Amino acid sequence: MEKKPEIKESEFSRKVGEKESLKLKARNNSGRSVLYGLGMFGLVGWSVAFPTVAGALIGIWLDKHYVVKHSWTLSLLVAGLILGCAFAWHWIAREDKKIQKDKAKKDE
Repeated sequence: MEKKPEIKESEFSRKVGEKESLKLKARNNSGRSVLYGLGMFGLVGWSVAFPTVAGALIGIWLDKHYVVKHSWTLSLLVAGLILGCAFAWHWIAREDKKIQKDKAKKDE
């Protein structure tokens, strides 16, 4: 009868060890460090800034070559800002889905 509790302990220890090794592996491979967070800020910033500046530059060029009642610069600047915010929203939503998926896997 003494051998039966030892088998249960070793089986329990094995299961705990497997789960812990999976968690450690996931933590080490997740890439969710401080540098990852800073990179994410940079990516979101550029995804908003680039279309906004590009829209403004195209608008300036259009204002010089095609004179109309409204300002191409202002119109395309706002359009670039909206487009950039949409890009950033999409990127953040995709990363959030990845994080939620990873959390669900870790909780299993």
